[in-house]
Amino acid sequence: MKPPALLCPWKAVVPLLMSLVCLTQSSEYEYLTWKRELFPTGPEVYVKPPQCLEIPDDLRLCHGVGYNQMRLPNLLEHETMAEVKQQAGSWVPLVHKNCHPSTQVFLCSLFTPVCLDQPIYPCRWLCEDVRDACTPIMQAFGFPWPEMLTCNKFPEGDVCLSAPNASESALPNGVSPICPPCDHEVDAILDHICASEFVIKTKIKEVKRENNDRKVILQKKKKTLKQGTLKKKDMKKLILYLKNGADCPCSQLDNLNNNYLIMGRKVDKQHIITGIHKWDKSSKEFRQTMKQMRNHKCPTFENVFK
Repeated sequence: MKPPALLCPWKAVVPLLMSLVCLTQSSEYEYLTWKRELFPTGPEVYVKPPQCLEIPDDLRLCHGVGYNQMRLPNLLEHETMAEVKQQAGSWVPLVHKNCHPSTQVFLCSLFTPVCLDQPIYPCRWLCEDVRDACTPIMQAFGFPWPEMLTCNKFPEGDVCLSAPNASESALPNGVSPICPPCDHEVDAILDHICASEFVIKTKIKEVKRENNDRKVILQKKKKTLKQGTLKKKDMKKLILYLKNGADCPCSQLDNLNNNYLIMGRKVDKQHIITGIHKWDKSSKEFRQTMKQMRNHKCPTFENVFK
C-alpha cells in the first residue's frame, strides 16, 4: 500500500526538508520522510563530500525538470558532470516515449537529485510502477531493465520521493500502442540518433514476420550517416529486426516506396531498429533536423543497460 504523500509548502514537512527551496508551488515532486537506519541495505553513503551544482542546459534528461540545482555525486555514484551527461543521455529517448507519467521524475531523482542535507531516494513502489510500464518499451529496443535501477534497493516508506498520479497508465484503456521505434516525433530525432549506435538512409525491400519480430530486408543501396558498430561486411547484407513488432502498428512499414532514416543498435547477433522515419523532404522541420545533425555533438555513447 502506498504511503501518504507530503506536499509543498516545505515548512509543513519534517525538518530534513527545511533547507530545500520550494521547487515550484505546483511541483511534480512529493517528499516522504526517511529514517536511513531503517534501510541498511540501501545505497551506500558517499565518500566524496557532495556539492550543489547548476543543472546544465545540455543535460537534456533533467534540464527544466522543476528545479535548478543538483547534488553531486548523485545517487548513482557518478562523481563528475561529464559522467552524469554520458549516462543520462541514453535515457532521453525513453522519456520521449511517455511509457509512464513519472519516468522523468524517477530518473532525475537519481541522476540529478535535489540538493538537501541528506539524499532522498525514490520510493520503491515508484520505481516498480515506472519499471513495469517502461520495460516493454525497453525490450523493443533490446534493453533489459538495468541492474543499477533494481527496485528492491529503494525504501518502501517513511522517507522517499513520490510523484502524484505515479500509478496512472500513460495510455488510455483500449489504445493499441504503436511499435516504439515507429512513433518518434521529429523534434526527438537528434536524441534518438545520439542514443543509437548506427544511422542509415535507405529503402526497404521486404518485411517478413519472424516469430514475434518483424524482419526488415533492405535495398542494396544504403547511405551511412552514423557508422557506429556497423562494419563494411554488415552493410552488404544488412537485415534489421523490429523487436516484438509482429503485431503492433508501424505505418512506416506499410509503404515500401519511400526512403527512410533508420536508427539501430546491435544486440547479440541481431541489428535492432531503434527508430524509423520517412525521409520527408517536404517537411521543413525534418530538413532542419537533418541539417542540425551535421554539426550536432552527441554525448559519448554509453551502454548503461547491461
